[in-house]
Amino acid sequence: MAAAPNRALTVAGRALAWLALAVGLFMGAAWIGSSIPRNSGWSEPATGVPIMVETNGVHTAIVMPLVTPQKDWRGDFPASDLGQPDRPYTHVSVSWGERAVFLDTPTWSDLSPLTAIRAAAGGDGLLHVAHYVRPAPSQTARRVYMRPEEYARLVKAIERQVVAPDRRRRYRGYEDWDVFYDAPGRYHLGNTCNQWTADTLAQAGVKTGLWTPFAGGVMKWVQLPDEAPAATH
Repeated sequence: MAAAPNRALTVAGRALAWLALAVGLFMGAAWIGSSIPRNSGWSEPATGVPIMVETNGVHTAIVMPLVTPQKDWRGDFPASDLGQPDRPYTHVSVSWGERAVFLDTPTWSDLSPLTAIRAAAGGDGLLHVAHYVRPAPSQTARRVYMRPEEYARLVKAIERQVVAPDRRRRYRGYEDWDVFYDAPGRYHLGNTCNQWTADTLAQAGVKTGLWTPFAGGVMKWVQLPDEAPAATH
């Protein structure tokens, strides 16, 4: 009678071993992929258009001035879509991710295993847009200077992800200063939110990693500031 439970334990042990091996291989591949540079000859200019690459440890986003000679983002991301439209916003933070993860997980503790598995298998994309007032560089929001022509390419790359206001749905954000919009693209393990950040920076010509499924793979290419005051919204 003990043979069946023993076989079940053996099968379960082997399944766990294969799962651990798969996770280990994925983590190793992610580390290697994020260490392979794109635009390896790029160097940051001393001055230019200042952007920031920000992270919460899991997710990354690109923070840009709301208005520059290259782009006025107010037409694409109007403050009237926000809960607090009258604040003196100066910057906009843009990121891309999986629809259900964005909309159903206001905090990471709300992320269920089923939602995570479904996202990894493939899900619809969504843009997350947050509006900031004079954000300061910090450990988690690192400033990068871009040449005007590089920033223009960054703008074009992001514009390709923006659905026209009259053809998209808007979804309430987590706070009064952020919002979600419909966006093209399919999320999966090979095309994560952090991969979107790296791909967008790479299209502008900035040096970044080849495959960056995790936030650390993006942030390790961005220099830390000398001083790190907290950013404000």
